[in-house]
Amino acid sequence: MITLQGKGVFGGIAIGEIAFFKRDSGVVQRKKVEDPQAEIQRFENAKAKAIEELGELYDKAVSEVGESNAMLFQTHQFMLEDLDYVEAIENMIQTQSVNAEYAVSVTGDNFSQMFASMDDDYMRERAADVKDISARVVKILTGAGESGLVTDKPVILASDDLAPSETVQLNKDMVLSFVTQGGSTNSHTAILAKTMNIPAIIGIGDALDEKYEGKEAIVDGANGCLIIEPDEETMKEYQAKKQEYLAQQELLQQFRGKETVSLDGQKVKLYANIGNASDIGAVIKNDAAGIGLFRSEFLYLENDNFPTEEEQFKVYKYVAETMGQKQVIIRTLDIGADKQIDYFNLPHEENPAMGYRAIRICLKQQDIFRTQLRALLRASAFGNIAIMFPMIVALEEVLQIKEIVKSVMAELDASGIPYNKEIQLGIMIETPAAAMISDDLAKEVDFFSVGTNDLTQYTTAVDRQNANLEGFYYPHHKGLLRLIKMAADNAHKNGIWIGICGELGADMEMTEAFLAMGIDELSVSPACVLPLRKKIRETSVKERQEEILKNVL
Repeated sequence: MITLQGKGVFGGIAIGEIAFFKRDSGVVQRKKVEDPQAEIQRFENAKAKAIEELGELYDKAVSEVGESNAMLFQTHQFMLEDLDYVEAIENMIQTQSVNAEYAVSVTGDNFSQMFASMDDDYMRERAADVKDISARVVKILTGAGESGLVTDKPVILASDDLAPSETVQLNKDMVLSFVTQGGSTNSHTAILAKTMNIPAIIGIGDALDEKYEGKEAIVDGANGCLIIEPDEETMKEYQAKKQEYLAQQELLQQFRGKETVSLDGQKVKLYANIGNASDIGAVIKNDAAGIGLFRSEFLYLENDNFPTEEEQFKVYKYVAETMGQKQVIIRTLDIGADKQIDYFNLPHEENPAMGYRAIRICLKQQDIFRTQLRALLRASAFGNIAIMFPMIVALEEVLQIKEIVKSVMAELDASGIPYNKEIQLGIMIETPAAAMISDDLAKEVDFFSVGTNDLTQYTTAVDRQNANLEGFYYPHHKGLLRLIKMAADNAHKNGIWIGICGELGADMEMTEAFLAMGIDELSVSPACVLPLRKKIRETSVKERQEEILKNVL
C-alpha cells in the first residue's frame, strides 16, 4: 500500500482504478524511404481506413444528433478524396523519398495555412478540417494510440495537469476523481471537480507516476491523499467513509425547495456556475434558483473552429428553455490567459493574465463579439437570459459595449427577429480598477458580479495558476474584501444588485461577511448550492453586522 499526499480541492471519497490522461507528442519525424511506391500504397491504405472510420462516425452521429450535425464527417470524407490534396502528398513522397506520415503532416499544414489566408469565410473554416483529416491519417499511419481519457469504465483520472481545452472534451461519466502532479486550487481542473461534485487532489508531484496505471486506488479529497493498492482493512474503512459521506449528501436534500433566507430574514439568490449545457442536470438536481455564470468560452474550447451564430443560439436557447423563468446569466467569451484556443491564433505573451484576453479580444475583434451577441439576444426570446461582460477596467469599455449591443439590436429589429428588449446587461468586477470606479459603472449597467478568482489575483499580484505561489494567494485578504464591500455599496447606492460568482462565494467562512455586506446573490458550483443554503438558513447577522465587518475589513 502506497500513500501519496497532495492538496485536496474538493472533498469526498472515490474508489477505482487509476487511468492517466494520454497525449500525442504531435511530432512527426521525417524519414528517407527506399521504396516511394510502397510508401504511396501505405498512404492509400491509411486514407481508405480513415474514410471508413468517418463513415462509421457519420452513422453514429446521425442516430445521436441528426443528419445536419453529422454532415461534418461526410465533408471530411470528401476532402480526403480531393485530388489536389492527394496528389500533393503522393508527389512529395515520390519526389523527396519521404515517409507517408511526414508527407501527410506537411501537406496538411500547407493546405491549412492556404485556406486560413483566404478572404472567403467558408474557405477559411476549412483550415481546421484539413488539419483534422491529416491528423486522422497520420494517426493511422503511425499506429498511435488513442489520446485523452481512454477507458470503458469510470476511473480515477491522473495527469500532470489538465488544460481547459482538455477538460471540456472529457467524457465526464467516466471520471470518478481528478488527481494531478501540479496545478493550483484555482485551476480549471479544480473548478470542474466542484461542478461535477467529485473529489480532487492537486500538487502530488512526481510521485504520481504512470507506473500506477490500472492500479486500484482510493482518493480522499478532504485529506488530500491518494492511497494506491490499499490493504483490505483500509479498503473497508474507506468504503464505510464513502457511505457516510453519501448519507450526509442525502441529508442535504431536505433543503431542496426551501427558500434561501437567513434567520433574520435576509434573502439571497443562490445560483449555480456552469461550463456547458451538459451541466444543467446538476443545476436542477441541486435546486439552484438560477445560473449565475455560464462560461460561454467552453463552446469555443470544445470546437476546432469558431462556433457559428446558429450553433451558439441553439445552446443558449436550450439552456434558457430548460431553466424556464429562472435567470440565466451568460458571460461573453473569456479566453486568453490560461484558456488558449489554437484557431484564435493569439500571440505568445510573457504575462497572459495581464494581456490580450476576454473583453479586450471582443472589442478588437468585433465580428466574433457581434456573432455571439446576436446568438445571445435571439435566445433571450426563449427565457430569462442576462448578459455579463468580463475583465472590465474602464467606463469607456462599458459605453462601447452598450453601443455595440444597441447596433446588434437594430440589426435584429430590421430583420424582424424577436429578442428581449429589456434584457439585463451586467459586468464582472474582477479588476481593482473596476471596483474603484464602481460608482460610475453602476450607473450604466443592471448588475455587478464579482469574479473573486481574478480579483484576488490582481489585487494581491499573485498568478492564481502558479502552484509555487499557493502560499501567497490570500482569498481572505482585507484589501480584496474592502474592494468587494466598495462595489456592493456603490451598486446599492445606484439601485442595482450585486452577486459573487467566483470560488470565494462558496467559502462558508465568508458567508457571514457577504451577508453583512448585503451581497444579493451567490453563484457557486452546483454541488455547493444545498450546503450553502443550509449555512445561510442557519445564519443571523443583522445584530452583529458592524462587528462582523470590523473583523473582516
